[in-house]
Amino acid sequence: MFRRRSDDAAASAAVLEKQDETQPRDPQAKKGRPTPKRSEAEAHRRTRVTVPKDRKEASRQARDRMRVEREKQRTALLEGDERHLPARDKGPVRKFTRDFVDARWSLAEFFLPAAVVILVLSIVKVPALQLLSTVLFLLFFVLVVLDFVRLGFGLRKQLAERFAGQNTRGAVAYGLMRILQMRRLRLPKPQVRRGEKP
Repeated sequence: MFRRRSDDAAASAAVLEKQDETQPRDPQAKKGRPTPKRSEAEAHRRTRVTVPKDRKEASRQARDRMRVEREKQRTALLEGDERHLPARDKGPVRKFTRDFVDARWSLAEFFLPAAVVILVLSIVKVPALQLLSTVLFLLFFVLVVLDFVRLGFGLRKQLAERFAGQNTRGAVAYGLMRILQMRRLRLPKPQVRRGEKP
């Protein structure tokens, strides 16, 4: 209200110069659009800045934005939409790792259900069942470790062949953590059937 007109003119000129810098053009060529009236430029400048002055309103808007972003990520995890996946799941390397793991049968994905069964057997007050549960747990644990080693070497070899020269750091650990989950509980949801080649 009490600002000088020269300040407004300088601000709108700076905005126009910034727009022109982003789109380089020949100085002799026409802009391709009419010069906006001052009232239009000022109105546009005022509507672009939507930061509320009230802190409660600003925090409410930030919470709403975060909720929308989380909802997009949740939908992407269920549907496999690459655009809205969390950063840890994005990229062709991570997608290949997921497909490589999801296409194979693995003993490791049955580790948690088997551990629950073995735990129940160890609680029973029958010494023979308690001994059996201990032996089963050790045997299953060794088999899972061997399965991890087999999968890790196979995945590392495939990543080196397909993504030579690209950063594949953390992909093997990502695959091993995924294989510990039961197939139907994995997020992002598996996109390949068992036996398919990724």
